[in-house]
Amino acid sequence: MPIALGRSTFAMNRPPSILSSAAVGGKKEGEGPMAQWFDEIQNDTTFGEKTWEKAESRFQQRACELALKKAKMAPEQVKLLLAGDLLNQCISSSYGVKELLIPFFGLYGACSTMTEALALAGLLGDNRVIDPILAVTSSHFCSAERQFRYPLEYGGQRPPTAQWTATASGAALVGKSSKPPYLKAVTIGTIQDLGVHDINNMGAAMAPAAAATLLTFFQDTGTQPHQYDGIFTGDLGQVGTKLFYQLLAQQQVNVTSIHQDCGCLIFDQKTQDVHAGGSGCGCAASMGCGYLMRQLEMGKLHQVLFLATGALMSTVSCQQGCSIPCISHLVYLSTDPAPVFQGG
Repeated sequence: MPIALGRSTFAMNRPPSILSSAAVGGKKEGEGPMAQWFDEIQNDTTFGEKTWEKAESRFQQRACELALKKAKMAPEQVKLLLAGDLLNQCISSSYGVKELLIPFFGLYGACSTMTEALALAGLLGDNRVIDPILAVTSSHFCSAERQFRYPLEYGGQRPPTAQWTATASGAALVGKSSKPPYLKAVTIGTIQDLGVHDINNMGAAMAPAAAATLLTFFQDTGTQPHQYDGIFTGDLGQVGTKLFYQLLAQQQVNVTSIHQDCGCLIFDQKTQDVHAGGSGCGCAASMGCGYLMRQLEMGKLHQVLFLATGALMSTVSCQQGCSIPCISHLVYLSTDPAPVFQGG
C-alpha cells in the first residue's frame, strides 16, 4: 500500500516500474530538436483520416501499440488503461483505444493528463492487484485549434504569449519489474486560479499550479531541489517558466540549474515560429515517454520529478469570461528501486 506523506503526497511501498514507453510525433515535431527521441514521426498529420479528431485518435492508438510491442505484451495482458485528451468528452481517447479492448478509465486533466495517469497508475499498481496499467494521452494542433480557438482557414493572428499545441502522443506501461525507472512517489495537485483570463497565455495561468505542487512535494517529503538531477514541467513555455521561477523564488527555492520545460524542449523557438513554446497533452506526454524515459534508461538521469500542468477551462467558460483554473500532478521517477520517505 502507498504511504501517505502529508495530505497530497504518497510514496510507493513497492514501487512499480515503467515497463516501456513510446512517443509518436507529427511533422513539425519531427523537424524540432527532439526528433530523435520519438519512436515514430508521422509526416502526414492526418494519419490517412478524413478529420483531425480521427487523426489524433490514430496517434494515441499508435503510441499504445508501440509501448505494448516494446514490452512484448498483448492488449489482453493489460489490466487497465488510463487515457484522456483535450477534446470534448475525451473522444480522441475513446476512439483511439477502443479496439484494444482493455478495461478503461477516461481521465481529464487537460495538459496535466499524462502525469495524472501515471500518478494513478502508480497508486493502483503499488498493490500489484491491477498490473500492468497502460497510461496514454495525446493532442493535435488542428483539433485543438478547431475546438478552443479558430478554424485553421480563418488565419487568426497569435500573440507572443501563445503556445503551439503539439501533434503528438505518449504512452507508458506501468507494472511490476526489477528494471528501472521506478515510479516511487506522487503528489496530487490542487486547483490554482490566480485570475488569469487570457486563453492565449496558458503559461501564466499554469505556472502557479506547477509551483504549488512542487513546493508541496518538497514540504511533504522533506527534500530539497539539490537531491534531484532533473525537474521537468509540462507546457509552461517561455512565459510560464519565468513566472514559475519567480513564484519559487518567493519561497527561497531555486531549481533553475536542474529544470527543463517540455514546452521549451519540443520545438526550436528560434526557427519554428511557435511563439512561447509547445503545449497540449501530447507535449508533456511525448517528451516524458520519449526523451525523459530514455535519459533514465541510459543512466544519464537518476532522480527526476515530472510534473505536467493543465488549464481546466472549457470553450463555454472562456466565452463567459471566467478565469482559468489550473492543476499540476507530480510523479517521482528514479533508477533506485528502494522505497523512500518511509515514516515521512
